Amino acid sequence: MGPLVAGDEIGGCRIEELIGRGGMGVVYRARQVELDRDVALKLMSPDRTWDPKARERFLREARAAAAVEHPNVVPVYRAGIADSDEAFLVMRYIAGEDLRTLMRRCGPLPVERAVEITAALGDALDAIHAAGFVHRDVKPANVLIDASGNVYLSDFGLAKHAMTSGDLTASDGWVGTLDFAAPEQIRGGKVDARADVYALGGLLHLMLTGAVPFERESDEAKLWAHLAEPPPVPSALRPGLPGDLDRIVQRAMDKEPDVRFPSAGDLGRAARAAAGGASPGPERTVARGVEPSSQMTLGATNSSPFMFASVGCS
Repeated sequence: MGPLVAGDEIGGCRIEELIGRGGMGVVYRARQVELDRDVALKLMSPDRTWDPKARERFLREARAAAAVEHPNVVPVYRAGIADSDEAFLVMRYIAGEDLRTLMRRCGPLPVERAVEITAALGDALDAIHAAGFVHRDVKPANVLIDASGNVYLSDFGLAKHAMTSGDLTASDGWVGTLDFAAPEQIRGGKVDARADVYALGGLLHLMLTGAVPFERESDEAKLWAHLAEPPPVPSALRPGLPGDLDRIVQRAMDKEPDVRFPSAGDLGRAARAAAGGASPGPERTVARGVEPSSQMTLGATNSSPFMFASVGCS
């Protein structure tokens, strides 16, 4: 089946327009006919439709996302195989923009907004981890912000269940986003919820400074920095930041998972407390799960497809 155009129907949805595409999928804004509501319809890329492993990864994404119910996680409404033999995923349509676009437009965010976004994402990741999954691709393009300022974590394309074994990445090479990848993820070692804590610390650094944690001239240099260089210090790029925020980013991005915050929610609460001069309270581990012995992933898209309207910088 060729590219869909406005008026085509698939999975009970009527296509309105193409809004994003990535390595594993294309995303349309569509109308769910039966319930008469706008949705984001994700279809597997046409060149991967006949790959059984790719299709399995795509459908596993749907199961991973559907297993989590949280106000800061984009909900999945439906998934399956259409009559045209195409795999599809129907999600809530978020009218707004992603964090990547916001940062490009606004630069470093006010401290209060940066820590509130971090706290919302920490809560979302706690819910994902409590369900037994590790997201593994926490990055600006997967953080959606609607016109009211509500924050959503999207794209479970790399999520995997912590108890899963097997290999679905042998033909895909490196997966994930290098700018926010934990050292153990780069090494191909055991990955659990603390890899997402590392990535969230990197996002906090980005929001505070406007720069990724290890900006280097080559991917090889970035790899080495994640593996061997000390964690970044946000105040080196933005003087005047509370010293506690430096320590929070450095702890979240420690090379050793055991040194990091025990949960993403703890990181978010610590950041909020640092910005307000308060105590974050006791820490708690959220369902870290058994560290998997494989690097199975569920298929990714690099698009950030659910939004159009700009949101405020402050």
